[in-house]
Amino acid sequence: MSKKKIRIRDNDPEFEREINLYDNPVPSRELILQVMSDHGIPINKKELLQILEINDDEIAIIEKRLRAMVRQGQILINRKNVICIADKLNLIAGRVSGHPDGFGFLIPEDKTQNDIFLTPREMSQVFNNDRVMVQVTGQDRKGKMEGKIVEVLERVNTVLVGRVVQTQGVTIVAAEDKRICQDILIPYESDMKAKVGQIIEVEITTQPSFKSKPMGKVISILGDYKDSGIEIEIALRKHSLPYEFSKNVLDEADKFSPDVKPSDFEGRKDLRNLALVTIDGETAKDFDDAVYAEHDGVNWRLVVAIADVSTYVKTFSELDVSAIDRGNSVYFPRRVIPMLPEALSNGLCSLKPSVDRLCMVCDMVINDKGTVLSYEFYPSVMNSKARLTYTIVDKILNHADKALQSEYSSIVSDLENLQKLYRIMLNERNKRGALEFDSTETAIVFNDQGKIDFIKPVFRNEAHRIIEECMLAANVCAAKFLLEDNIDGLFRNHECPSEEKLENLRNFLAEFGLSLQGGSKPTPKDYSYLVAKISDRPESHLLQTVLLRSMQQAVYSEKNLGHFGLAYDAYTHFTSPIRRYPDLIVHRAIKSKLAKKPFQLKDIAKIAEHCSGTERKADEATRDVESWLKCYFMQDKVGQIFEGTVAGVTGFGLFIELDEVYIEGLLHVTELGNDYFTYDKNKHAMIGERTNLSYRLGDRLKVKVVRVDLETIKIDFSLEGSKGVSKPIKAHKKKSNHLKKAKRR
Repeated sequence: MSKKKIRIRDNDPEFEREINLYDNPVPSRELILQVMSDHGIPINKKELLQILEINDDEIAIIEKRLRAMVRQGQILINRKNVICIADKLNLIAGRVSGHPDGFGFLIPEDKTQNDIFLTPREMSQVFNNDRVMVQVTGQDRKGKMEGKIVEVLERVNTVLVGRVVQTQGVTIVAAEDKRICQDILIPYESDMKAKVGQIIEVEITTQPSFKSKPMGKVISILGDYKDSGIEIEIALRKHSLPYEFSKNVLDEADKFSPDVKPSDFEGRKDLRNLALVTIDGETAKDFDDAVYAEHDGVNWRLVVAIADVSTYVKTFSELDVSAIDRGNSVYFPRRVIPMLPEALSNGLCSLKPSVDRLCMVCDMVINDKGTVLSYEFYPSVMNSKARLTYTIVDKILNHADKALQSEYSSIVSDLENLQKLYRIMLNERNKRGALEFDSTETAIVFNDQGKIDFIKPVFRNEAHRIIEECMLAANVCAAKFLLEDNIDGLFRNHECPSEEKLENLRNFLAEFGLSLQGGSKPTPKDYSYLVAKISDRPESHLLQTVLLRSMQQAVYSEKNLGHFGLAYDAYTHFTSPIRRYPDLIVHRAIKSKLAKKPFQLKDIAKIAEHCSGTERKADEATRDVESWLKCYFMQDKVGQIFEGTVAGVTGFGLFIELDEVYIEGLLHVTELGNDYFTYDKNKHAMIGERTNLSYRLGDRLKVKVVRVDLETIKIDFSLEGSKGVSKPIKAHKKKSNHLKKAKRR
């Protein structure tokens, strides 16, 4: 009896997985890579299909799998249809990060690998954020790896926003994203008669390459630079922010009744008689949190009620897919791009006063030392007793307005309870060592014509801090709740500063006779002790700025790593599901545990990375808009003299923040005086080689506005001296005689 022939496919290590996923499974990625590895050399596609015994019915499926493996950077298929294992070729997959000066970097997907420098020539064939495979070709004189782009895996820039710079001979468009340095060529028949200076949307019809410039066609004319609101239209498209809801999403949102029905109360604790109130800014429309506090003579009860968005936004629904794509709401001056349609964000989910609303509650018992003794999560129904603002609450608590005291007499004692509890919790926060730096936020005030009237500082009063502390407490409880049963969820992590940043920080502090305790792993208490120690020093602002810049960026993760800045072992976001998708995930996880149902989130690590990315994009977009508006505001101030503070030091000059207007501009290195100035990164200073004169972070200077360029969003200053402000400090002479080049920021 003859033995049955064993096919290679019969030994597929992932056969069980494949058969569970597909009715007619083809060889897995693992088997394909194994066969190629055993082959020893790059293999012809036809030969590979023969070895794998792919029949005619399977060719289309296996071709799709091979293309997916190329996109993932596992294999490379050359023009001769020869397939190579990427790892064998020492190829590195990652995203391109462009620089305005024309060069760029590969940011590897493997976070353990260092960035790879890409020359302007290499960058000529790609756009910023394209996904590519790079081969390391060598090192520059500083030891930085250089690379060559071998394959473009993904072209992400299909539509760009730009400015028309030329229409004679050919229409040329410069991208608004300065990380894209290639001009885009538009044929006459595709330029919609756009004029020089106009802002347009371009669909890319031909991607860049070594041989040709990128080409495209105009799909819309957004307007001129000076048009009201154009800065937001630019930012939305430049940062690829979703700004329109599809008809399906809007229809799904409109299906809900605008009012909560009694039938929705089933299974919920009724808190409608509890004096819950919302406290937000004057312009807020989406109220997603309400608070209440009481004292029973022994302990405190703190109730934090959060809009129950998850009741309406179900997993995999049109609303859910749209929400995760956006990741968060984006708040521009005068305009909000919400995560959810307004029917939900400003309507059914918003905890408006005097109407019934569904909510998720974190109900806490806190002792007189500020320690949370116990907590309980439960679904509820509430009826807000007032829509308050931070200003109103501050005036009530400080007895600054008798009319307000009278108007809100029924809840004054409840607000006072919140204040008392906050002050107790503040003591616990201080003992914990949570960090708090002095900083000045600003608000742009517009006139009736939509132009900037003035820019004012925004000061946080005690009402702001009350709400902040209540939200922190609820978020910590939510993190603990997830960890108790190892439930899938997203944590908000803020790691300890890196070794490199700590070394630079300690070198800087040593110049002032200061030190940071804690060795390679300082604690928040070590930082807090130092902040308190320097608070009365004249250089306090400088030192605090440097301390703050040593911090890591907070991110979302499926793993809990703690929150360094807040000094928490575990922290998450639970309190803003209307405007943040991670909060919505946490709500679903908590509800699943309460219902004793399993909760597993597919691709949770990717979701965490995505949400961190959308948060960064939103921040970048809002900064762009604010910079444009401030630049516009400064147009008629050319020639005027201001006093200001050095807010940033780079190899090419100083960034000065002007007093009164709170706007930054550049004092170029060539404007610093008759000397050659060297950038000292560790000292955060520019130091004159001949004079030893030093301009350092935090120094006070007098400058003149010499140039305001709205197209490039740049404000340039000249140095007017130091009369009336502190003189630049003297520094030790450096041995280096060369100006350091500006580095990627």
